[in-house]
Amino acid sequence: MTDAHKPAAEPASNFIRNIIDADLGAGKYVSRQWRGQPGDGPQQQAGQPDPAKIRTRFPPEPNGYLHFGHAKSICLNFGLARDYGGACHLRFDDTNPEKESQEYVDAITESVKWLGYDWQFNGQTNLYFASNYFDWMYRFAEALIEGGHAYVDSQSAEDMRANRGTLTEAGKDSPFRTRSVAENLDLFRRMKAGEFADGTHILRAKIDMAAPNINLRDPAIYRIRHVHHHNTGDTWCIYPMYTFAHPIEDALENITHSICTLEFEDQRPFYDWLLNRLADAGHLVRPLPQQYEFSRLNLSYVVLSKRKLIQLVDEKHVAGWDDPRLPTLVGARRRGFTAEGFQLFAERIGVTKSDSWIDMSVLEDCMREHLNETAPRRIAVLDPVKLIIDNYPEGQSELCEAPNHPQKPEWGKRTMPFSRELWIEREDFMEVPSKGYFRLFPGNLVRLRYGFVVKCIGCDKDAEGNITAVHCEYMPDSKSGTPGADNYKVKGNLHWVSAAHAYTSEVRLYDRLFAVPNPGAGERDFLLDINPNSKQVIQAQLEPALKDVGPEDRFQFERHGYFVADRLDSKQGMPIFNRTVTLRDSWAKSAK
Repeated sequence: MTDAHKPAAEPASNFIRNIIDADLGAGKYVSRQWRGQPGDGPQQQAGQPDPAKIRTRFPPEPNGYLHFGHAKSICLNFGLARDYGGACHLRFDDTNPEKESQEYVDAITESVKWLGYDWQFNGQTNLYFASNYFDWMYRFAEALIEGGHAYVDSQSAEDMRANRGTLTEAGKDSPFRTRSVAENLDLFRRMKAGEFADGTHILRAKIDMAAPNINLRDPAIYRIRHVHHHNTGDTWCIYPMYTFAHPIEDALENITHSICTLEFEDQRPFYDWLLNRLADAGHLVRPLPQQYEFSRLNLSYVVLSKRKLIQLVDEKHVAGWDDPRLPTLVGARRRGFTAEGFQLFAERIGVTKSDSWIDMSVLEDCMREHLNETAPRRIAVLDPVKLIIDNYPEGQSELCEAPNHPQKPEWGKRTMPFSRELWIEREDFMEVPSKGYFRLFPGNLVRLRYGFVVKCIGCDKDAEGNITAVHCEYMPDSKSGTPGADNYKVKGNLHWVSAAHAYTSEVRLYDRLFAVPNPGAGERDFLLDINPNSKQVIQAQLEPALKDVGPEDRFQFERHGYFVADRLDSKQGMPIFNRTVTLRDSWAKSAK
């Protein structure tokens, strides 16, 4: 069955689209105003009708490099905004200054752009930093205190944990829970002024210490941290907790659909509680943002835990955050994965609320599918042995034509020099052939792809019996593309490069970093599951057309797979190639 006659694939499920369709159908957001930048309720109400039908956001914390799981979220949030005539904001949730840096901000920004998205909408640049909202957050915290919804707790961290209770036992009220509004405001302002050491006091929401949901048992919303912030410097020594900051950020930015992964589902009641308290106090306007959760990406043969990724890098099991074997986006880009392949992957796996494992082969197949359409064909001999055509004139050469893409004639053809001595793959010759072997062996005829038919007449060996050269004779009337080519019926078709014209290049054969689907399953040390063959560096012989290519140029090396010129190590006239993915799923084969 040809691709043109394959039945169309069913679209992957995406329950969030159903929610958005219902919201837009009901006119839920038609009354929203937008002043052109983030602001509280009264400020937004003074603006114009919001031109964005919906607003989503991708809110990474700048404390590391993005990985494959982030790619799913990026494609989801930016894709929904695009499809519904809305805006997606890139917002850095930089409320934890101890772990954040400008290096990560820059890397995240570049990765989102590389995936094919930007944060422009209606002439506005929707790139934001949560730390720019600290003044609002502080003011909202004071409003909670004034409304009797927050208090300063001076218990030790140990006492707070002990009094929080368990899943089956209610928590106990802090002895400081009954402080007056005036006392709480005074303490909170002195916390801001820097009078107290880290850990001395903490601001907590006042909700219900007996709540079945532990996240509603007076959660902490502000803590003291005397540390330098990458964006605000030393202006602040108190910082909001993520669960307090995040809903406020969404509200200030007019976000309609706040989409996050399932581990935040238990936080949604506090998200709603906080925004409703602030709306009741007149600081925000309704309709308020709403949080929706979807299952995070669980992908076989990788680890996406930030702790484990840091361990791999710090202990030098890989060569850095951009190692092509790591499931980071900088690593994927260097390996030759494409933004279009990630977009196809996100579309194919869909969006659900149920946790499930996606096999790595699904992502690899998406890359193959895109690269098959976009990668020109070239020839590389990865394990070379010399082929000598004894009856071809010494010193002579001629050109053979090869298509740049067999399914795209409009891409034209390239020429490949043919000469007396060629490089072929070592596996393409057997002195004593096994059953079903149709390549070179004494007496057998094969076609040299795009060239001539040759007959094997023998081989040379060294003192240890290793093959050093294969000898053939060619049929002068058998050149591909000529009438005589049809005179010879052969089963073997070999790729080759001219020894006199080829050039030697470093080629890195990357494979999956882990040898098992679920690294570290149970109590096993995940490092024990590293694939010892995840990287092999070889010296290969490449056709001349591959010599002058640019970094990140991608090709299909015929018979071998898809390769990319390394974006960092390649030099002009000296590209180094990384294998992106093989032509077929070799892991599925080996498992059978």
